[in-house]
Amino acid sequence: MKICIFGAGAIGGFIAGYMARGGVDVSVVARGAQLRAIRANGLTVEAPDERFTVKVRASEDPAELGAQDGVLVTVKAPALPDVARAIAPLLAADTPVAFLTNGVPWWYFHGHGGPMDGMRLPLLDPGDVIWNAIGLRRAVGGIAWPASSVPEPGMVRVLSPKSRGTVLGAPDGVATPGIFMLEQAFRAGGLPVTLEPQIRDRIWEKLAFNLSAGPLCVLTETPVRATQAEAALIAASRAVLAETASLIAALGRATVLDVERIVGMNMALGHRPSILQDLMARRPMELDALYNVPLQLAKLTGTPMPTLEILAALIRVKVHGLSG
Repeated sequence: MKICIFGAGAIGGFIAGYMARGGVDVSVVARGAQLRAIRANGLTVEAPDERFTVKVRASEDPAELGAQDGVLVTVKAPALPDVARAIAPLLAADTPVAFLTNGVPWWYFHGHGGPMDGMRLPLLDPGDVIWNAIGLRRAVGGIAWPASSVPEPGMVRVLSPKSRGTVLGAPDGVATPGIFMLEQAFRAGGLPVTLEPQIRDRIWEKLAFNLSAGPLCVLTETPVRATQAEAALIAASRAVLAETASLIAALGRATVLDVERIVGMNMALGHRPSILQDLMARRPMELDALYNVPLQLAKLTGTPMPTLEILAALIRVKVHGLSG
């Protein structure tokens, strides 16, 4: 079983590490200091209860790695068009490509049904480059929950790799042999995984969690629990969750948000979310997938989201000021 992880950062790195330790033939597409460190010293995964290092094939050129049985794309959403332009050498005739990304995915309306079926999202997939290069029959939706980071090149730190597993599902809800093969790769690495026929419901569950504190973390540049120290900010989190629940219903999804559980998690979580990590490192941020596209869908469905609209506008101004 040959699995390539396209993007050996915080999420892709820990998945690659566990899969490789479990005997899966793992390769990674990486670049820069991360690539150099993995080639020189291997890939190190640090969890609360263990630390280990594995050797994996690593390259910035997918052509050096060849066709794979499965591909996991774990880069941030702004990098997906570049992935689409480079991924062809990794794809055999039936290679599934799972996208473990935050926010609304580029394929969201493929297999959706109803009047919005097949609608494109140009903010996420300009010029349909991903839609055309990957092929919709290959696309697998995915959600990765564990909080992780890259404290130094070649090392991934993960807080709870086995507490809440990865979720995989086809956009049209049909479980293919490729999806079962990806499930097998996760299980070989000892990582929990769930196959979900209603993947959009799980995507909204994760996105609601991201929206509940992520914008506040970006604006304050603090970890999640620090944003819950003020009553007004907890109220803002609750308001965003209520708005998100309204949007979910307007889109015809059945996701049920446990608001009290989310608020409780936020009060205890000392992690800096990935979008804050990107801001602090001055990397491209997932503003479209996490904020701008949900607001587009809100306008499309006539769903008011005033709290998220203000927070997203403040973030856009902040990011513009930093880059100006």
